[in-house]
Amino acid sequence: MEKSMSKRTFLGYLGALPVTLAALQYLNPSFISTAHATTSAAPATPGPFTLPALPYAKTALEAAIDAQTMEIHHGKHHQAYVDNLNKEVGKDSSLTGKSIEDILANMSKYPAAVRNNGGGHWNHSFFWTLMTPEKTTPSDEFSAAINTAFGSMEDFKKKFEEVGTKQFGSGWVWLIVNASGKLEITSTPNQDNPLMDDAKVKGTPILGNDVWEHAYYLRYFNKRGDYLKTWWNVVNWNRVSELYVQGKI
Repeated sequence: MEKSMSKRTFLGYLGALPVTLAALQYLNPSFISTAHATTSAAPATPGPFTLPALPYAKTALEAAIDAQTMEIHHGKHHQAYVDNLNKEVGKDSSLTGKSIEDILANMSKYPAAVRNNGGGHWNHSFFWTLMTPEKTTPSDEFSAAINTAFGSMEDFKKKFEEVGTKQFGSGWVWLIVNASGKLEITSTPNQDNPLMDDAKVKGTPILGNDVWEHAYYLRYFNKRGDYLKTWWNVVNWNRVSELYVQGKI
């Protein structure tokens, strides 16, 4: 009887182990990065593309994004897209000497690995520049364009959040200047973007938010809508206003 009880107790501990590990990830998020440190510390792959430095400290966007998410998102995920894109350049001579914009403009010609990693590199490089810890406001010109296209800034934000929340699975939500010079909200799956030659909705992105779970899960868990709503606290409206002027020319 004693041996039987010990065996059942031991099996019970084994059964509880995955739950315990999962709980540790939420109670102590640093457990995640520590657990994966041995697999994520590989040196960068040499090549023409590099990881851009953040224009602010990783702790600067706490009003919407925690420092650990920034560390993992920028230093792990974005670095991986850069490394893998450089690997593809090394394997395919047709990519040699091409800018990331050239690659996006001809994306339909390239394999999935180039699409995923090239898109991932451009999207994230763009994303970092759209945020700031400073208080900014939209320009009068951009505000007028928002009012014309969506009725008001509040209506625009609600629509943007709605499209981002409804994007199935991983992807991005965008504000673009379309071919007619008008503002339009769209979304793309995975690491696609509106600059790709085979995008369903083409245009020049002037604002974009990453709705992959790795962009928000440590703080917001499965509440993507909360993340999208809070994200407005760190949007760099000066940058978005500048991009609007450039995009409509």
